[in-house]
Amino acid sequence: MQRVTGLGGPFIKAKDPVALAAWYERHLGIKFNGVTYTVWPFEGADGVKREGYNIFSFFKEDSNYFEPSPKQAMMNFIVADLIGLLDVLKSEGVTIVGEPMSEEYGKFGWVMDPEGNKIELWEPPVS
Repeated sequence: MQRVTGLGGPFIKAKDPVALAAWYERHLGIKFNGVTYTVWPFEGADGVKREGYNIFSFFKEDSNYFEPSPKQAMMNFIVADLIGLLDVLKSEGVTIVGEPMSEEYGKFGWVMDPEGNKIELWEPPVS
C-alpha cells in the first residue's frame, strides 16, 4: 500500500495569524494576499503546472484544530487512499484522531505520532 505521497504543507499557530502572514509576505516574499494561508501549485522543472498544490497556513494560537496535540505546528501529508491507509495505521497501533472527513478540498484524517504531534493526512479530490 502506498503511504505518504507528498507534503501538503505546514500549519503553524500564531498569536496574530494575519500580522504574521503579512510579515512573511513583506520580508520573505510569500504572497498571502490578505489571508492567513497561501497555495503553491505544483510545477515541473519545465514550468508546466501539474495537478496538486501545497498549502502554508497560520492558525490562531487558541485554535483547537491541532488537538489533542499541545504543539504549535502540524504537518499535512498527501496520501492516495486515506481510508485504506487509516485502516493499515490502526492495525499497526497508530493512534487515529477523530473521524475522517470529506470536504470539497478532499478527504482528511488525523493520526498522532509518538511525540504527541498531530498529523493531518489529505487525499486531494480527483479532478
